Formats: sequence, structure tokens, C-alpha cells
Amino acid sequence: MNGLHYGLAPKMKPVSPKRRALVAALDLGTSKTVCMIARLQPQSPREALRRRSHSVEIIGLGHVESAGMKAGNVANLNQAEDAIRHAVELAEQSASVQLESVALSVSAGRPGSESYTASVNVAGPTIGDGDIARLLSAGNRHSVRDGRVVLHSLPLGYALDDVHGIREPRGMLARHFGLDMHVVTTDAATPRNLMLAVEQCHLDVEAMAASSYVAGLSVLADDEADLGAAVVDMGAGTTTIAVFSGGRFVHADGFALGGQHVTMDLARGLNARIADAERIKAFYGTVLSGGADERDMITVPAVSGDLREPPQVISRATLVKIIQPRVEEILEMVRDRLAASPFAAQPGATVVLTGGASQLTGLTELATRILRRQVRIGRPLGIAGLPDVAKGPAYAVATGLLVYPQAAHLEHFEPRRTRHLMTGTGGYFSRVGRWLKESF
Repeated sequence: MNGLHYGLAPKMKPVSPKRRALVAALDLGTSKTVCMIARLQPQSPREALRRRSHSVEIIGLGHVESAGMKAGNVANLNQAEDAIRHAVELAEQSASVQLESVALSVSAGRPGSESYTASVNVAGPTIGDGDIARLLSAGNRHSVRDGRVVLHSLPLGYALDDVHGIREPRGMLARHFGLDMHVVTTDAATPRNLMLAVEQCHLDVEAMAASSYVAGLSVLADDEADLGAAVVDMGAGTTTIAVFSGGRFVHADGFALGGQHVTMDLARGLNARIADAERIKAFYGTVLSGGADERDMITVPAVSGDLREPPQVISRATLVKIIQPRVEEILEMVRDRLAASPFAAQPGATVVLTGGASQLTGLTELATRILRRQVRIGRPLGIAGLPDVAKGPAYAVATGLLVYPQAAHLEHFEPRRTRHLMTGTGGYFSRVGRWLKESF
């Protein structure tokens, strides 16, 4: 965990636009642990996804119920390790490869945004890659603070002497080279323990990324990111926010409320087991009232699990009365966080909901009313080979981690010991090893 000792999360080496590669993603959530392995193949720009240099094809998937996680944090290291091992083994078996490292999502730790300005003197007559690297490195060092870890340091715009708003400075003339930078940080304990859990499974962490940011990379069309959008990832234990403007990730936020809190409200309100409350939420949960709600009845097994004890029967109206207040609370917190962000200055911008908790019936309509914005559910875009179970908003973060290598060039990468994502010996594994050596 050397990177975290300096207050910086590991950064991924950018994938070459002309080379193919294999990437692995690990989404350690409160309710589920997902490992995905994908093949990246160079492609021509697509109309809706012009910024993607590669196609993404899923070749391995493992997903299991999470254990040892609470609100996006590691609560029990041994249990979290077991879930990671199981998910990774399932993905490795389906892909016929062996992982050495993964890209990891981070949803907890009070994610927040800060803005910094950095500048350097230009070394030569024109701006080159070395000048940009020095500038990004200077911005990284300036943004490190005690108790926080830098997840992302992204350029919002460059300045050449006194001219601001430059998007692509390479080859231009200037004496002084400046940068406006968006920095996303999180409490240091969260990524440290997430990395520890992964490394205990004999895996390296190739990169760490904010969950809402990578969810946006998965579900947003380029035009949405250009015109302005807020991605709200509603997980089981956390709700995280990423604001995009002008095609850039400009703001991050989050809080520890999510779908699991709805489940606990149901368990308490119905005097039911947590597993039964989760099942009832998934099959019957809604945030909208209907005319037939008082007549639509739902059976709730006894909390004791004793089949001799008669179950209770409740109306769907009772269900709505329990679910709706908590969901309204979450959406109102989202509304207040967005009002204090750059999103407030974009009246026509869209809100895109992702995460497992976004699948509640009627949520889009309720969110539209509370947020007073156009709202849609975000599903992975441009991802080939996804099984039906992974095509919904619950897998936006995992698939976004597979898109993330194509955006890694925006951030400063410190050269380090070469690490490949998958290795093996003999036959097929040897070919994969040679492929990876060519790809990275």
C-alpha cells in the first residue's frame, strides 16, 4: 500500500488506444461483491460513446453476497476476504485466466471534492507530455492532506500564460503553464482497509476509483456528460454522487444511506426477518401509491421462522407507508447536495440513477418530483457479453471500472513496477501472458 503512505491512491497505467488489453474490476459493495474480467479491443469512435477508444467485452463474471462490509467499509476483514476470494474465483473460472491485480471501487469515506490551481515553467519552446506530467504531479502533491487519500486529480482546464480554458495544450507556445484541477478525496481508513482485504487475497490493487465516477463512465452517453449530468449511485449502504459538466467529472459527494436502510425499516415495521424484508422489497417494493393498494395483500412470514406460527398479511399500502419516507429522505439529501454543487448552475442537466436501490418501482417519478429534474435509470452502455443479471443499474460501478482504463490518461500516473492483470503458465495461459506483455 505504498501509494496510500503518500496520501495517493494507486493510479492505473493508461491503456494504449492502439493495443488490446485484459482488465479486471472488483466492486466491493455492502450487499454484493462483484468481480468482472473484460477484454478491451481498439475500436473506432462510436457516435454516442466517442471518448471510448476500446470496445469492452465481458469474459468473466463472479458475484456473491457480500460479507464483512458495512456502508462501503470493511467491518470484518476475514468475512470480506472470503467474499472477495469467492467472487474472484468464479470470474477466473469463467474467463480461464488467473488474476494478479484488480481495479477497485470506493464508495465510503465521506467522498468530497476540492479545487486546486497548479503552475510550472515550460521546459522547452512548446508544451510537451513532460510539462503536463510535471504539472499533474505538482497538483497531486499540493492536494495531499493528513487523514485523506486522493482518489482522483483531474484537469478541468489548462492556462497558457494568461489565457485560460485551454483543453488540449500539447504543442502550444507558453512560458508559464497552469492547471485548474478537480481533486476527489476520501477518509484514509476506507481505502487502506479495502486494499488490505484485497491484498490478503494475494491480489494487487491496480487502481482505486470513486464509485459514482466510474458508474458515470458506464451509463452516460458523451452528449449527456457534455451538456451536464449528475450520476447518483444508490447502493445498499451508501449513496454517492458524481457531477459531469463539459465532458468532465467536476464534483463528488456521498453519504451513508442506501437501500439496506429501507430493508431495515421494513424488517422493523413488519416485525419480519431481514431476509424476508429484502425479498418483499425486491418483489413488491414501491414508492408510489395506487388505487388498489389497500386490496393488494402480501404475506409476511413469522419473524421466528416457525412454520406453525401463522404469517401476517399486510396490504401494499402498508408497504408504501414504510418505504416511501426513507426513500424521500435519501432523495432530499441528494437534492440538497446537488444544490451545493456545480450542478445547481446547470438547470437543464439530467439526473441518472444507478445502483441496486434505484430499482424500486416508481423511483424515477418520485425523484423527478423531489429533484425537479429530468431523471432516468442508468444501465451499462456499450458493454458486450453481459449476462442478463448484469445488464441493470446494479452493475454500473463494476462495468464502469472496466471502462475506466480508457479515461486513466486524464490523471497523472507515477511509473512503478510493471504489473499485469492476469498471468498463467502453459498453453492458453502462455498466450494470455504474451498478450498482456504486448498490451501494457
